Amino acid sequence: MNLAAVASLRKRLEADLPVHGLWVTLDAPGVSEIAAAFGLDWVVVDAEHGHLDWGDIVAHVRSTVRSGTVCLVRVAELTPGVVKRALDVGADGIVLPRVETPEELERAVSYTRYPPAGIRGVGAERATAWGRCFAEHAADADANLMVVPIIESVAGAERIAELAQVEGVDTFFFGPADFCASAGATGQWETPAVAEQIAHCVQAVREAGKRCGVIATGAEDLARRHREGFRMLGLGLDAGLLIRSLEGMLEAAGVRRELTPSLEPRAVGTVERPLPRPPAGLRPDRSASSCALPDAEELSLGEGVMMHTLVGERTGARGLTTGIAVFEPGARLPYHRHPCGETITLLEGAVAVEVEGRRYALAPLDNVTVPRGLAHQVENVDAERPARLHVALASERPDRELVEPSWKVERMPDDSAGTAGAEHVVRHAAATRYSPGPGTEFVDHLNAELIPGIEMSGGWGRFERGGRLPAHVHDFDESICIVDGTARCVVEGRTNDLDGIATAHVPRGRVHYFENTVDAPMEMIWVYAGPMPERIVVDERCATREGSPWEPPQAKEDRP
Repeated sequence: MNLAAVASLRKRLEADLPVHGLWVTLDAPGVSEIAAAFGLDWVVVDAEHGHLDWGDIVAHVRSTVRSGTVCLVRVAELTPGVVKRALDVGADGIVLPRVETPEELERAVSYTRYPPAGIRGVGAERATAWGRCFAEHAADADANLMVVPIIESVAGAERIAELAQVEGVDTFFFGPADFCASAGATGQWETPAVAEQIAHCVQAVREAGKRCGVIATGAEDLARRHREGFRMLGLGLDAGLLIRSLEGMLEAAGVRRELTPSLEPRAVGTVERPLPRPPAGLRPDRSASSCALPDAEELSLGEGVMMHTLVGERTGARGLTTGIAVFEPGARLPYHRHPCGETITLLEGAVAVEVEGRRYALAPLDNVTVPRGLAHQVENVDAERPARLHVALASERPDRELVEPSWKVERMPDDSAGTAGAEHVVRHAAATRYSPGPGTEFVDHLNAELIPGIEMSGGWGRFERGGRLPAHVHDFDESICIVDGTARCVVEGRTNDLDGIATAHVPRGRVHYFENTVDAPMEMIWVYAGPMPERIVVDERCATREGSPWEPPQAKEDRP
């Protein structure tokens, strides 16, 4: 055992100081060696998920020998044999998955203790210097081995006060993603309701004189987790950190790629090889349409606030409403929440968006996305000029519920990117750009990677003269609002020039593309009724009248 490292980590935790570490999933022991060389307080070698075998695990343990880094092993299940094996290869402690009852936790602690305190078997392995130092190890292990349960279910949270009383455990880890799955929100990182439950758990654990741990999703989340009372702070997963670093460097080089289940590289949002025609299952049942701002449906949202609906139920949209909200000088839309996600982009003026007390000042083309259920308000902070915003909601019939505010207002920094697990903010001036086609420049505002659990995706795009995307289809509806310049919209051979906030609604399955045919740049706000900006590129002929994939041959022949 690395006694000095364990003692140092425990001392910092007892003093309510943070200890930083890395979650290890890759089989290269150099990952743990680098972590130890950087002086991280701990690493967790994950033997529950992934492909690590016992040879990989012991190699990671060896990488932290004679360092100041504690090496813990996350075991696959709560059985005596698995726990014993992890400790025999020299781990400084174990991380226990999905602990839900005090009885489970007490049994797991007994698996780590030699008789008579527990039932750990005697092994002549690394931990005992291959049997030569058994007496010394037995005394040190029973007193120092760390047992860290993960609370990753609603059932575990319900008994957290009892769990926190179990002897032999001084730190509890939390798994927000699995916690969400147990609450019926699989695929989300941390819903507001789950965040509240975890906050309650953290309070209960700390009141018991113990500490909590969690993996941060980024730099801002790391600071937030510390404020919330977490002290065993994971800087990330090794693979995740590597992927984010590669994405950042590729974007700096002007390349945007995404991972796929087949592990074949693919440009973000595209299919590399055009299909000769769209999949038959995407056959559309509605026609594309467009709406100019003067023709929009008007709806008063409150005193001095008017919504001009451009895409929604009346256009036949599914899972999507978009429009322009106009705020008269000083007007404020009071606190409310939606049963669906909402995304807000400032087009002109000066507004502040407040989400449960967190107040963000927006500059033109800045975006705020608010997941479903989060209370928020919008205010025009200019007493002399109106403000215009592009608004989209993930429902063709968006409802809202007024909420009485009870939050202390916190003015967020001008460069704040929002709050992890809650609202997401994109600052246009500093946002990452990428080019999905020649003569184009795009910024992503929202998608399920940026905001786990969000129901839609979208962003801003700029097209220089000649800029366009290839002919393509989506497995969801799309709204495209032209906020500057003029765009040519081509849907299966039907051409329409749009400008002045005119918005096109392209239903699921319709082959289309947009292009800029004039000298001045064109800018758009695009929103998809799907959580990822996935498009299926098809043969260019599918976007012509003659090659339209959805019309029977007779109809084409009869057309004048």
